[in-house]
Amino acid sequence: MRTRNIFAIAAALWLTAGCVSIQPGGDERFGEAVRAANRAQTINPQGAPNRDLAAGIDGSAAKETMDRYVNLFKAPPPTMNVINIGGSFTGQ
Repeated sequence: MRTRNIFAIAAALWLTAGCVSIQPGGDERFGEAVRAANRAQTINPQGAPNRDLAAGIDGSAAKETMDRYVNLFKAPPPTMNVINIGGSFTGQ
């Protein structure tokens, strides 16, 4: 009976050994590389409170740019057949 109890205790200890954390501080810096990459790619971290929204472009340039953008969809430029698939080789 004593051997059976010792075996049961040993089995319980062996099974619970899988619950022990091998590296207790392993998740301490989890995701730090992603956060560092995001910080490196952000041009202006305090950009939201900045009220100068259109720095570098004046009103007339912005209007012309938007007009050109809208007109591209109204009358798109003609496409070119660069590879000439299905075209003739006679130059007509």
